[in-house]
Amino acid sequence: MYKDNIVIDAVAHAFNFESSNFASVSEAQSVVDLTYAIVGENVPPGYALSRDAVVRNWPVDDTAAMLFGESDTDLAVMHTLPVLAFKDGMSSLEKSAEALQRYPNRFIGAYAAVDPLAGKAAYDALDRQIDMLNPIGLKLYPTSWNGGTIGTWRMDDPAIAFPLFEYAAKRGITNFAVHKAIPLTPAPTGESFRPGDVEGAAEHFPDLNFEIVHGGAAFTEETAWLLGRYSNIWVNLETLNIVLVTRPRVFGKILLGLMHIGGAAVLDRLIWGTGTMQYHPRPCLEAFFDYTLPEDLLDQYGLFEALPQLDEAAKAKILGGNYARMHGFDMADLRRRIQGDAFCRGAEDKLPAPYSTTSVAAQVVA
Repeated sequence: MYKDNIVIDAVAHAFNFESSNFASVSEAQSVVDLTYAIVGENVPPGYALSRDAVVRNWPVDDTAAMLFGESDTDLAVMHTLPVLAFKDGMSSLEKSAEALQRYPNRFIGAYAAVDPLAGKAAYDALDRQIDMLNPIGLKLYPTSWNGGTIGTWRMDDPAIAFPLFEYAAKRGITNFAVHKAIPLTPAPTGESFRPGDVEGAAEHFPDLNFEIVHGGAAFTEETAWLLGRYSNIWVNLETLNIVLVTRPRVFGKILLGLMHIGGAAVLDRLIWGTGTMQYHPRPCLEAFFDYTLPEDLLDQYGLFEALPQLDEAAKAKILGGNYARMHGFDMADLRRRIQGDAFCRGAEDKLPAPYSTTSVAAQVVA
């Protein structure tokens, strides 16, 4: 909770980093190395893990423990991933289903994931995932891994993307989250990680919502113009939570940059996500609870209007209110579903030490 407001983490994972899960060794290894640099090294005191503790097949139970037992996160959404440099996509469909089954009152949904360049196989995979997950969204990556080659596609492609959006919408999926801004591997990707192609999707499908995941980590001004022009474009702050902890002033510049065109109204379309287990959610939440935008930066942003300080109401929206509104969740119902379960704590109960309730409790190194 944040001041009696529900906290929803819009992105949770359980990666499988075992080498036996590599489909494309060089690309998969680069993702593993990047993640370890974040989880194992670029963390506050008390949060560093040994390499073996990071480079493993993460169980869903550890993700749940970090979110609900060791932080003030109340609810979360599992993202199945289509990173096919890994045999299971990196965070598998089966793990998403397990999270919903084992923790139905805490995981309020899951996103399906497909590779649009797979053709009919993508639609078959989506049908299977709809049957297994009843997903509340579809997770997409702008790159496609296929037998050692990497292809790209665009969100505004009328031949590839639009039929998929139409099909998913007919099956009840109206929220689409696309990974942008952060390339995963050292391979040519052209313009695929720029967010500009999202405008074509948003324009063509005004009744659908489009999340730019990692929005602002790169191409901040371009993203700001999208937010200022399209009410069905949202930014998922996953990875920016890490910037908040390690580089709080840089986080302020990014957040204000996202608001630069659309002003304070943009605060209604920013959603909290940490990507747990790839970073512990607790220091991120604690930093955000106490965060104040640097006053000197406030004077530098806001093309058409002065921008406000980040107050409690804005934080509550970002931490859960916006996501609940996007998906049509009733906050009172969400509050009721978490009362009295195994993760429920009293107001005076302290949080356990980081990772102390996970399977790697003995592998915290600093």
